[in-house]
Amino acid sequence: MIVREHSSGFIMIEQDHHAHLSGEMAMALRNEFFAGKKLRQSVEYAIHQHDYGWKMLDKQPFWNDKQQAPYTFTDFPVLPKMVFYKHGIDEVEKQDAYAGLLCSRHYTGFLLNDSSKEAKSFVKEEKNRQKQIFEDLEDIDRETYNFHYGLVQLFDNLSLFLCLNEPGASKDNEHPFFREGIPLSESLAVIGKDKMDIWWEDVHTVFIGKPLFDTAINLNLRQKYVTKESIAAKGLIESYQVAKTEEKTIEIKAKDR
Repeated sequence: MIVREHSSGFIMIEQDHHAHLSGEMAMALRNEFFAGKKLRQSVEYAIHQHDYGWKMLDKQPFWNDKQQAPYTFTDFPVLPKMVFYKHGIDEVEKQDAYAGLLCSRHYTGFLLNDSSKEAKSFVKEEKNRQKQIFEDLEDIDRETYNFHYGLVQLFDNLSLFLCLNEPGASKDNEHPFFREGIPLSESLAVIGKDKMDIWWEDVHTVFIGKPLFDTAINLNLRQKYVTKESIAAKGLIESYQVAKTEEKTIEIKAKDR
């Protein structure tokens, strides 16, 4: 779950929806920026489904009693999170092996610095999965694979920018992840170096510093506002389930800053 706290409640955005926004942007990427075009459908599927593991979990969100707030994707306990990670990778791989490979690498990256034996075991098993899939697929070179993984990271971050920030936020008030822009991996040199500028022009408009898309694109961000009063009276799960889904339209345009 992606959560933004307000004084009287929480804005809550399901991870699977965030991933679908990532996928919508990936589908709009200009063809000239895409290497390994024969795999484009698989890459887009991976980006659309990269948070599949959270899909059912977010239907009944968990309460963090220490923080007195809903658990988010950043503070959810690692051990159960790995169970959902694996489930998500398994389901994606069933539909598309290359997409599963990309999702496996994406999840593994979150746990590389975790020293627990469970995390080390997860990383080892996923690296074995990645090795097997890579060997089973034909004509996949490492440079193209790294580029595609860079796209997974890029569009994940672009969508997170929309979800983690209050609409129209100034740079000083943006989430710390993005105050210096969106990071770009070395594999995305065709798009740019180091980072991509991104900022809110107003509550409905976001500008990016690279012409990723042929035209401006419009996204519908779905979220729920769950009041603290309701949570105190009914608990988080019931309060979330009865809360009304809101849609916010956001337009993304390219512009030099």
